[in-house]
Amino acid sequence: MLFIDYAMKHLKWVEIDGSAPDWNLSQLRSCSDKGGILFCAVVKSNAYGHGVEQMVTLLPSADWFAVNCLDEGLELRALGVRKPVLLLGHVLLDRLREAVDADLRLTVYNRETIEELGRVLRPGETCRIHVKVETGTGRQGIFPSEVPGFVDLARGTPGILVEGLSTHFANIEDTLNHNYAEGQLSEFRRALDQLRVTGSFPEVVHTACTAATILFPETHFNMLRTGIGLYGLWPSRETFLSARSVGRMVPDLRPVLSWKTRLVQIKELPQGSYIGYGCTYRTSRWTRLGVLPVGYADGYDRKCGNSAHVLVRGKRAPVLGRVCMNLIMIDLTDIPDARLEDEVVLLGRDGEECISAETMAEWVGTINYEVVTRISPFLPRVIAGRG
Repeated sequence: MLFIDYAMKHLKWVEIDGSAPDWNLSQLRSCSDKGGILFCAVVKSNAYGHGVEQMVTLLPSADWFAVNCLDEGLELRALGVRKPVLLLGHVLLDRLREAVDADLRLTVYNRETIEELGRVLRPGETCRIHVKVETGTGRQGIFPSEVPGFVDLARGTPGILVEGLSTHFANIEDTLNHNYAEGQLSEFRRALDQLRVTGSFPEVVHTACTAATILFPETHFNMLRTGIGLYGLWPSRETFLSARSVGRMVPDLRPVLSWKTRLVQIKELPQGSYIGYGCTYRTSRWTRLGVLPVGYADGYDRKCGNSAHVLVRGKRAPVLGRVCMNLIMIDLTDIPDARLEDEVVLLGRDGEECISAETMAEWVGTINYEVVTRISPFLPRVIAGRG
């Protein structure tokens, strides 16, 4: 079925630029001068709202995939993914058998996980684990001083292979001062050095998120583990400015996602009419009103009421009144050629106008990550422009 025919069947949908994901991957990979470096594409949380089924198809150059939880890993296996899949979050002890059966890599930082694996692994089976080091993020992980003993415990358990060592940076994106990240890297190297002395050096070492991939070659080790950049979004303005200021390669990241809907009603309201719940907007002129079948149940933030814009026929149309659960209202007075069931862009480009994830994030006081990740997984993801 042609893309245009498929899209016409929906009132609201997410459109995926089929050529962008692997382009972004190649741009990020080129930030490293290490030949043969592995690339782990992070597709957790429904691929940051982009649709995991679509994204794994559009990332043939990825060597590994990473997700947050067991159910996400099982979903990748059900989709036919046979490449290595790394679980970044905790797996319930009672479900470790499922992870082993699906040949999923585990991120481990609890002794109880090691002990339970020792009980569930059958003779001849192997479970590959990646030990997470706590270097200052205050989340999952064990302290550098605990790493040798933890690795010894794991290596002494039949069937467990300590394949990797990793950490995650706390303050590498939102600042132009990277002293804290450099301190975390030093802590991580301390753990690595201890393993080198004991002869337990892991095969796969990874610390580089998107910002680290772009800014700090010393974090690359032998695998890049990136998320937000794959989707054509910069981690922050500070990351972009840092890349430019230090003369690093500035990757050409192309946004993957557009979010669209249709006009389901057009009506005329006299001056002085109230719009939406709470009567928060009152028209100051005769107004041509458009109604859209999207709301906060779809992930369109309630704070967009009376502050955001959408794009209709390449022009900006203000959002009027509060965002409802399933509806929003827009001002079409200055777009007289708008017609019933016209395509409306909530997020993305229409002609010369563009509403970016960063713009929407500013409207609601959050970050681009949250804007795209919160788009309802129930909306169809439609691939366009693959090639």
